[in-house]
Amino acid sequence: MKTLDLSTTQVYPAFVFGTLTYVLIVLFNLLVIVTIAVSKKLHKPMFILLFSLPVSDIIGATAFFPQFLLSIVLKTRLVSYPACVMQAFLIHLYGSANLLTLTAMAYDRFVAICVPLRYNSIMNSHKLITMIFLIWFIDLSFMLILFILFVRFKICRKNIVDLFCNNPSLLKLVCEDTSINNLYGIALIIVFQGGTMLIILYTYAQILRTCIMTNQTDARRKAIQTCGTHLVVFLFLQINTMFTFISHRLQSTSPFLRRTFGVSVLIFPPILNPIIYGLKTNELKQNIIIFLKRNVGSTK
Repeated sequence: MKTLDLSTTQVYPAFVFGTLTYVLIVLFNLLVIVTIAVSKKLHKPMFILLFSLPVSDIIGATAFFPQFLLSIVLKTRLVSYPACVMQAFLIHLYGSANLLTLTAMAYDRFVAICVPLRYNSIMNSHKLITMIFLIWFIDLSFMLILFILFVRFKICRKNIVDLFCNNPSLLKLVCEDTSINNLYGIALIIVFQGGTMLIILYTYAQILRTCIMTNQTDARRKAIQTCGTHLVVFLFLQINTMFTFISHRLQSTSPFLRRTFGVSVLIFPPILNPIIYGLKTNELKQNIIIFLKRNVGSTK
């Protein structure tokens, strides 16, 4: 693999920045996980679904940052083949888990806003457990098949074109026919990117329609604010991920842009998700403050 294009003076700032970013991602997301777990008031469908988001964010960050920080210190992107495949698997697992979780959360908001009187019967504990199980079962199943299809090949090259290992960059190491892998990859893009986008567009169109029709200004404002934030997070993940995948299939795309968009998917959602949902969701924000006062304050 190629060396990192970092001068001696850039190594230390890059390492400090990367370490701080990773530590903040883990701390912020763990805070959300622990707060939801210990606060009985948050044992509601929306927050139980939200629980999966910081879990997948930590998986994605942990797959990327330790290896990246090691590369900074060693000034090389050298990584073993098994470690590269594992990193790629975890990163893809993270991305698709985020898409599925955000889609499930959109459905929860759709039920809460559009059919509030039936919310408790629709979003019951059985359906909630089923949704969470399906998110991770579908994610694990599809990603395992993706990488089982890859590991049957023998690689003939050694240079990963991105700053981290992923399926498109791994396939570029193979000199055999990868048409089956390419077709399966396209099918995954259609299912995960296209399928989740269709569900999101439908649910938010219905939510917007309900908000326009309602006469309760305050309820309408809160609904639009919550859904607007959720939509921004989803679209950021969708657009950046889609650009990264498509850029691997277009030779004219700038490698710098491809790497920038790819790395942004692993940095911004994991660090912004807990901040956005922690600050914008009043109930979660209040319980985080209570949790911090109770545990951090008591140690002083």
